[in-house]
Amino acid sequence: MTSRGDVKKWSVAIHGGAGVIPRSLPAARRDACLAALDRVLRSGSESLKEGASALDVVESLAVQLENEPSFNAGHGAVFTRDGTHELEAAIMDGSDGRCGAVSRLTTVRNPIRLARRVLEETPHVMLTGSGAEAFADATDLERVDNAFFDTEIRRHEFELAKRDPELAVQEGSTIGVVAMDMCGQFAAATSTGGMTAKWPGRVGDSPLIGSGTYADAHGAISCTGQGEVFIQNVVAHEISAMHRHGGVPLSEAAQVVLDLLPAGSGGLILVDANGPHAFINTAGMYRGLADSGGRHETAIWTDEVQS
Repeated sequence: MTSRGDVKKWSVAIHGGAGVIPRSLPAARRDACLAALDRVLRSGSESLKEGASALDVVESLAVQLENEPSFNAGHGAVFTRDGTHELEAAIMDGSDGRCGAVSRLTTVRNPIRLARRVLEETPHVMLTGSGAEAFADATDLERVDNAFFDTEIRRHEFELAKRDPELAVQEGSTIGVVAMDMCGQFAAATSTGGMTAKWPGRVGDSPLIGSGTYADAHGAISCTGQGEVFIQNVVAHEISAMHRHGGVPLSEAAQVVLDLLPAGSGGLILVDANGPHAFINTAGMYRGLADSGGRHETAIWTDEVQS
């Protein structure tokens, strides 16, 4: 596939989770999150300007977001009900449908890197638990003790949830990246620590191709929010299918599908030939949007930036 039009275009969108993000968010945390989003978005913009592939860009930016303790992925992942961390991720190449996913990781510093290895080095789509850890043993990927993923804010959320299950909420969640490169190819990547106080062994929508992550020749999607809702509605694929089979523009399909979900379910980012988009049906979503036309925006709350 070649670039659309005479001018080579690119676009990228990132998210750091949608959910209960109070307006009373401490200024220091708000500023740290926005600064992190800005750094990562600029990194992706520069790479795409230089001709990097969409697949390489979404992996690279997902790694950067996994390394940001402000977000629920990698270092900063939430705790299971047993007080440990189980991480998961997925990556998909829209040019040929190849994808790789991992779940229930406990020692891989950057789960998205292992998901890319599954895509490239195995005949499978997903590896989980001890099998995924064993596969990681055969790679040169960095490994860490499970406690590496701890952060003070996630420990606080976990302690609240232990005292009262009704308090089992988290401020921000899953990270994701979608991109279109200058060759017109799309890719998506999503990574998460799951949900606070989840049962060990629980798998969310992030590593499930078609639910939380999807890319094809027309666009790329990464979702965030209440994973069970996104799984039940196969959200990412539903959006793509409306476009492929019904001719509905991807951005219109995304809004239609999100509107059918319960209020407060979450949100998603999307890139298509028209650029980057963000859709939210909850209080907020950490996000950033950039493209070759000069757009560069970061935001948190729902009413700040509309795509």
